[in-house]
Amino acid sequence: MTDAGEKGLAARIDLWGVVALGLGTAVGVSIFSAIAPAAAIAGPGMLLSVLVAALPMYLIAVSYAYLGSALPVSGASFAWPARFLHPAVGFFIAWARIVANMGAIVVLALVLVRYGSMLVPLPTKPTMFAVMVLVLAANWFGIDVAARVQKILLSAMLVLFAVFVVWGGATEVSLDRLQPLMPDGWGGVIAAAPLLMGLFFGIEAATEAGAEVSNSRRNIPLGIALSIGSATLLYLAVGFVALGLLGGPALAASEAPILDAARVFMGPLAVPVIALAAVLSIGKSLNAIFAMFSRSLFAMGEAGVLPAALGRIHPRWRTPHVALLAVFAIGCVGLFLPMELTFLFLAVNIPNLLKYASICLSAARVASHHPELHVQAGFRPPAARMRVMAIAGALCALALIAVGFEADWRPYALLGGWLAVGVVYYLVKQRGR
Repeated sequence: MTDAGEKGLAARIDLWGVVALGLGTAVGVSIFSAIAPAAAIAGPGMLLSVLVAALPMYLIAVSYAYLGSALPVSGASFAWPARFLHPAVGFFIAWARIVANMGAIVVLALVLVRYGSMLVPLPTKPTMFAVMVLVLAANWFGIDVAARVQKILLSAMLVLFAVFVVWGGATEVSLDRLQPLMPDGWGGVIAAAPLLMGLFFGIEAATEAGAEVSNSRRNIPLGIALSIGSATLLYLAVGFVALGLLGGPALAASEAPILDAARVFMGPLAVPVIALAAVLSIGKSLNAIFAMFSRSLFAMGEAGVLPAALGRIHPRWRTPHVALLAVFAIGCVGLFLPMELTFLFLAVNIPNLLKYASICLSAARVASHHPELHVQAGFRPPAARMRVMAIAGALCALALIAVGFEADWRPYALLGGWLAVGVVYYLVKQRGR
């Protein structure tokens, strides 16, 4: 839970670094996969489903902006619940996220290699390993290097999506393909929303490196607002063009919806352009996960709940180098998980939703019982309103956890077993003290 200091982590993330980490984490695999099943449920009303899916994340983002501007720390997802709810809550949230981040690293590396293979034939697991080595190197030499890589990847990805939206929107889009807008009414719109929640996961990423954000009380809340607003506009623009090119039924039936939509107006250029956009998009999400997950392990090492070596800082690069190696090792272990995307997505989403609920409850606790922190927050809604929004965000997160059980029970069993291991570890650790 170190603040930036002379011998601590370096505060080198500016406002656009916060945006690049948040928007870069969120805009990844989901934009290339989630819109097809959402269109199958809601038709063109999927565009409204994006807005419905955004509402819980807006509530959750308010809690992150509030806490991030009041108490910027490294490893926020561990530090805030540990301080404001209970040390055990912070530990178990962070412990569960080890599984989540393992799954996220594997999902991102797997899909990146699949899209890269559209350009050049690639062996799957050796290439996934090589990708993780490259991302480790990008993060090893300073958070400013990782943030710079993130900005470059994000900028290139936005250019390619702009080409898709402007070129496709100006040539082949037909509004007739968006009719009827809601073939199954509001029921279909709402039913599709949970599928699209993943579009916004990670928007809060920079709070995990709060101690490394310059002028954090301003840049964290403003960066989160810019990230979630930009993500919403991007998803609406891409979804509108894809629907206007293919129509609801064809989009719903597509296994590669963005690619199939691009083929309508790009022809043979579609494969290299969209494959490159996917590689850039997924690559920056992977880069952000390495940066942020390592800060969570670093904070736990500093606090003594995981081995103290994780709390070490490289004397030259001022990065949590042992924690970064641990993230790399966890990703390598993940190469032995089932390569099934439904299983992996749920393994990622359940712990993340638990994290969101705990952060929202922490924000409610600060608004109610810590007036000294409330006063110093750069983003400070009235305490009563902040408490209501935080509790609403927590309830949304918990409800979404319950919804996923019908899709696949195995990730819940995996998480339950991992938490049981965590209980044993935590009790042994506490007795040792």
